[in-house]
Amino acid sequence: MPIHKTITVDQDTKVWIWKIQESLKDLVAGVALSEDSIRRISGMKSEIHQCGFVSIRHLLKEAGYADEDVIYDEYGKPHLKDGKFISITHSFIYTGIIISNTQPVGIDIEKRRDKILRIAHKFTPLQEYRSIANHDALIEKLTIVWGAKESLYKIYGKKKLRFLQHIYIEDFSLHEDHTIGKIMYNGSTSSYAINFFEMDEFTCVFAYDRLN
Repeated sequence: MPIHKTITVDQDTKVWIWKIQESLKDLVAGVALSEDSIRRISGMKSEIHQCGFVSIRHLLKEAGYADEDVIYDEYGKPHLKDGKFISITHSFIYTGIIISNTQPVGIDIEKRRDKILRIAHKFTPLQEYRSIANHDALIEKLTIVWGAKESLYKIYGKKKLRFLQHIYIEDFSLHEDHTIGKIMYNGSTSSYAINFFEMDEFTCVFAYDRLN
C-alpha cells in the first residue's frame, strides 16, 4: 500500500500522503465506495482525477474512516461526521489529507512549475521576491506561498477570501520548514502555523490553528 508519508503534527493532528502507483481498477478494488462517490467518479473526465479521488478514500481508511464519513458543505468544504476537522488535496500522482481532533486544518500539494511565475502577481506582491536570483529557488518559494494560501483558504472554507488582499504569509527561508500565515478579513485577524516539505518535484504545505 503506497502510503508515501505520515506526519504526526501533534497529539491531535496527523497528515497522510499517498503516491498513486496503482491502476484505477486496483484502487477501487481495495476500498468500499458509497453510491454518491461512484456517481462522482463516473462524472470525472480524467483517470488521474478518478485515481486521486479513490486514493483519498484509502487515506481515509488508513485514518479509521469510511467513505460515507465525509460530507461536503455548500462551499465544497469537506467535514467529518464525527465533528473532527479534515482537509483534502490532490495533485497529479499525490494525494493527502490532514485530520485534527481539535483545530481547523488545511493542506495543499502543488507541482513546482514555471507556470506559477505567470500567476504570481494574482496572489502575492512580486516586489517581495526581487532578491531571489536563482530561478529554481524562486519557483520553490512561490509554490510554498501559493500552497500556504490555498491551505488557509481551505480552513476559512468560504468563497469571499482574496489571496492577495486577505491572506498573508510571513517571509521565510527555504532552509526552514515552517512559517506563519494570517487571514485578515472583516476586521479580524487569525494566525496559523504553516509547515512545508518537498516530495520529488512536488511541494506539500499544511496549516493548523495552534497559534490562536
